[in-house]
Amino acid sequence: MADNGLLTGMLRLAPSPRPWHFPLLAGLGSGVPLLLGAALGQVEQGLLGALGGMVLLYMPLASMADRMVTLAVCAFGFALCFTLAALTGGHLWGSAAMLALITMLVNLICRYYAVLPPGRFFFVMIAAMASTVPFELSEIPAQTGLLMMGAMSACLLAFGYSLLVPVKHSELTRPAQPDRALSALWLESALIGAVVGGSLLLALALGLHNPYWVPISCAAIMQGNSVSVLLQRKLHRILGTAVGLMLAWLLFSLEPGPWWLALLVIVLTFIIETLVVRNYGLAVIFITPLTVLFASMMQGGALSPDELVLTRMLDIALGSLCGFVGGSLLQWLPSPRRA
Repeated sequence: MADNGLLTGMLRLAPSPRPWHFPLLAGLGSGVPLLLGAALGQVEQGLLGALGGMVLLYMPLASMADRMVTLAVCAFGFALCFTLAALTGGHLWGSAAMLALITMLVNLICRYYAVLPPGRFFFVMIAAMASTVPFELSEIPAQTGLLMMGAMSACLLAFGYSLLVPVKHSELTRPAQPDRALSALWLESALIGAVVGGSLLLALALGLHNPYWVPISCAAIMQGNSVSVLLQRKLHRILGTAVGLMLAWLLFSLEPGPWWLALLVIVLTFIIETLVVRNYGLAVIFITPLTVLFASMMQGGALSPDELVLTRMLDIALGSLCGFVGGSLLQWLPSPRRA
């Protein structure tokens, strides 16, 4: 019965608190830099801007001033995580240790200030990608600048959106109560950092071609708050990935050009942001081709789409297992929130 409940949960849609135009805005945040990159013949550079554009996902339901401050701080966090991780890229122990440190500090800050979902996830994702793609030291400032340009373009979109769709006073969200039990937060953050960093170390030691998807999957699974939620996320992520791989295979078999790739990112992001608050498993179906698309561009075409699709399931399964083990260990720690 429990297994049936987990499986049927993949088809259940919860009510969405988001208006339809917010997912569209999120899609444009990542898609506009890619469209610009396609126009200039620099798709790889457009990808970095697209990663920065994901800062739009942190836009709160708040006043315009609060929105702009939040997005600016998150954009700075994106750039800092990317830069620190890129400095150790290509080094087995150094990249794993840096990712563990970044994850620990990001989780501590997000939990202390009660940052709403997606919380630490995209900071960790950007750091994981930067830590496994070796950059020349002289290239890092330019790469960070491209990321920040994408984030700033997202801030401009958010500013225009706030002018066109102002938040009513009755819709303003009350700030969440921060977690102030620092001793428990340090323990939680240290454990999460160790597990995420350890998952990257394991992926690098195994010689996986796209090792960053292992810590990304690990961080996604550890977003759960209980063992049952962790198990559900693990099952949903693996099953959703299996279906998503078939979709990715179909999309790549069409051999889309740069313009179509940018449009695919917009459409996939729109669908993901529409579904992720309603059904995690269904959202993963569309997250998979999006991440495979990003992986292909990050590797500069080093792997064929067929090879990317075939290796993706192993990355997800390994990362999900690490995340489930780490999340289970979290249940033994004292709760950071005071009663």
